[in-house]
Amino acid sequence: MSKHKAGGAKASQHVNPKGKRLGLKVANGEPVMTGAVLVRQRGTKLSAGSNVGVGRDHTLFALKTGVVEFGQKFGKKLITVN
Repeated sequence: MSKHKAGGAKASQHVNPKGKRLGLKVANGEPVMTGAVLVRQRGTKLSAGSNVGVGRDHTLFALKTGVVEFGQKFGKKLITVN
């Protein structure tokens, strides 16, 4: 009989990866500062409206200080900062 548990690869096979903290970071009508992250997403599920920039990983961020507004245009979900 074995006196030790398996200490090799078998012990570390079922490790869950860390969450990536995706999703909305602000609510509708909330004031934001320039550069504030509005949404972290995979792909452009939400599109950038006026005064909103798109990062390399499809992150949406505010280009100026203002109030966040959610809306739709031609069936696309938009986020704008006014």
